[in-house]
Amino acid sequence: MLMISPRMASGMQEKQYTPSLLSFFIYNPKFGPREGEEEKKILFYHPIEIEKNEKIRNVGLCEAIVQFTRTFSPTNPAKSLHTQKNRQFFHEAEENYWMVMVVRNPMVEKPNKDGKPPTVEYQEEEIIDSVYGSVLQQCYCMYKLFNGTFSRAFEAGGVELLTQKLEKFFYRYLQTLHLQSCDLLDVFGGISFFPLDKMTYLKIQSFVNRVEESLSLVKYTAFLYNDQLIWSGLEQDDMRILYKYLTTSLFPRHSEPELAGRDSPLRPEVAGNLLHYGRFLTGPANLKDPDAKFRFPRIFVNTEDSYEELHLIVYKVRERVNVTAVDLNREFCEQLDSLVGPQLTLLASDICEQFNINRRISGPEKEPQFKFIYFNHMNLAEKSTIHMRKTASVSLTSVHPDLMKILGDINCDFARVNEDEEIIVKAMTDYWVVGKKSDQRELYVILNQKNANLIEVNEEVKRLDMMGMDYFTTLKLSIVQVLLTASV
Repeated sequence: MLMISPRMASGMQEKQYTPSLLSFFIYNPKFGPREGEEEKKILFYHPIEIEKNEKIRNVGLCEAIVQFTRTFSPTNPAKSLHTQKNRQFFHEAEENYWMVMVVRNPMVEKPNKDGKPPTVEYQEEEIIDSVYGSVLQQCYCMYKLFNGTFSRAFEAGGVELLTQKLEKFFYRYLQTLHLQSCDLLDVFGGISFFPLDKMTYLKIQSFVNRVEESLSLVKYTAFLYNDQLIWSGLEQDDMRILYKYLTTSLFPRHSEPELAGRDSPLRPEVAGNLLHYGRFLTGPANLKDPDAKFRFPRIFVNTEDSYEELHLIVYKVRERVNVTAVDLNREFCEQLDSLVGPQLTLLASDICEQFNINRRISGPEKEPQFKFIYFNHMNLAEKSTIHMRKTASVSLTSVHPDLMKILGDINCDFARVNEDEEIIVKAMTDYWVVGKKSDQRELYVILNQKNANLIEVNEEVKRLDMMGMDYFTTLKLSIVQVLLTASV
């Protein structure tokens, strides 16, 4: 991405370039161990138009760096390589399967007088290893969600099948990477939870149990409301990557047509005596269409244990609802639609009512003097008042990028030690930035109190911590349920 900012009255401009993807490749050193067979190691390489010898050189360099660093740390080889112009990230996704992502460093192009070429300054310190290393790991997790592991594909069809899967997936997926939007939330990969009162939560749990009992194919269920998770039967790691796919890819893709007035029913369907606002986000667009296609995306979960292959059904009521399942036909979809649609519509009303009650109790919203990011490593709970919008393509924050950089640096310091820790920073813009790590939880606070001193800032953070993080939760309107069914 290119940004241009005027610097001189004469019209000369300074060009700022954000981080961008230079190359991305996957290799296995065991596939080409002999001289002259180096190309066999390369399973995928982007961009594809790179000349063969250059691909071999780049892969060979990465392999040499990894092997060299193993001599100093056999169990923890290099994770990244810093150069003036770019940053390389390495990830051993599976044994001997290496993924490499090369990111061009941000740079500023400054014009010179007298027609001389512009001066280029690379801002290599603006790249945070933990952020882009996490992005690389997410690439693998997303591939595994829809394709299974590398080794399973190799066992099923050899190198040919594996390379076909890699090319089919990453050719499209890499186009969705927007590295300029990556920040601390990509390190956490957390889940935003929707808080409910006990009675409404029990209603949802009862509904989920009833659905799984009535529809024998349903294996797992997750229930979301406005992109926020309420209940899930999946393992944490599987739900984490599925949640990312739903909230950054599938939901935004379907919300745009609705905002434009498309793909939204003009009137509700009626099932018995109950209004029905539900529809499928994956699978058939219209159950009444005789030519409707009943194809659902396959996903893979529990790949470290039972290796389950499922179908993903996403079902939405009003704002949103998700479901996951496998080997489905028209009869099953009609049964699910008639069971889930009416009940989910009623639950959506209950949750909306709870939301309105909470909003009346909390009173009118006021702009706080602080903003925060919170993450709990135990349940992956994540909350942020810094991000106004966070998707795969855009990250709109309410604070300056320099403050986000400080948050990333504090997080890197926390990662180096296992003990609880607290760091307080006074930014050049007079903002106070506080990071606190305690009992597998991390809290980052940005305070706009220019005249405060260190003691006052510390007391303010303690007060916020004692109030409890649920106090800060902002509730929004939207509902999602996710069901998972076993493959047959």
